[in-house]
Order: sequence, then structure tokens, then C-alpha cells
Amino acid sequence: MSGFLDGIRCGDCDCNVDWAERRNTIASIAAGVLFFTGWWIIIDAAVMYPEDEKFHHAYHTCGVIATVAFLMINAVSNGQVRGDSYSEGCMGQTGARVWLFIGFMLAFGSLIASMWILFGGFVVPKNDPMYPGIAVFFQNAFIFFGGLVFKFGRTEDLWQ
Repeated sequence: MSGFLDGIRCGDCDCNVDWAERRNTIASIAAGVLFFTGWWIIIDAAVMYPEDEKFHHAYHTCGVIATVAFLMINAVSNGQVRGDSYSEGCMGQTGARVWLFIGFMLAFGSLIASMWILFGGFVVPKNDPMYPGIAVFFQNAFIFFGGLVFKFGRTEDLWQ
């Protein structure tokens, strides 16, 4: 998945854009847009439904946990996980792998919890404004996919 921008051609134009060289920039912008969109959706839902009866504000916890997971997943480089560039520290390569695993557990957990909030709190009881439940789910989905794009869409070859 990390080489999907290497074979992109710009069509018949002779614009001489090296997409492989701009891969980190494109992946970072795409991940930032996804992350921003997720938080924008939940802020919109919180502003539209400020009453606790229509949108319980404890549902923001899923988004906060997804954000922490986003940071945890991207704090560890792929070289550290493989053991190429990280041999010192508290636990070395094992610590980096455990950190990444916990980050992915938090990310998947927040995504599953947002589905539970959507279906358990809005769809099954047929609550009238269903938008807050949809907003919680889409917030976590956008943050999750933004984290994946930022982690696996970039290359570390340019850092060396």
C-alpha cells in the first residue's frame, strides 16, 4: 500500500511532476484533511445539538481516544518497528512494537465504540435526531483512516 503513488502519471501533459518525490506531502495533506474533517463533523453535531438529551457529551470520549491513538500510531516509525533504526531506549524494538499495538487497539476500539454508540444509542431506539450518532461514527472513521494514511502513505527513504 505504501507504493501506490509511485506509478501515477499526470496524463499527456509534460509537467514533469515527480509524484514519488511529493509522496510524503500528499499523504500528509490527505491525512490532515481526514483528521480535520472528523473533528469538524463532531463539532458541528455538538453545536447543532447542545442539549444533553439529544447528544450526550460523553460521546466525545471516542474521538479523544481516536486522537490519542492517531498520535501513538504515528509516533513510532516503521524503522523502529522493524528494528532498523532503534536499538536503544527502555525496551528497544519490543517497546516500539508494543506501543504500536496499543495504538492500533485504541484506534480499533474507538471505531467499534462509535459504532456501538450509533446503533445502541440512536438507530435501535429510533431517536429522532440520528445525526449525532452518525457524526460520532464518521468522526472516528475519518480519524482512523487519517491515521492509516499518515502511517502507511508516507515513505521513510527521504529521511535517511
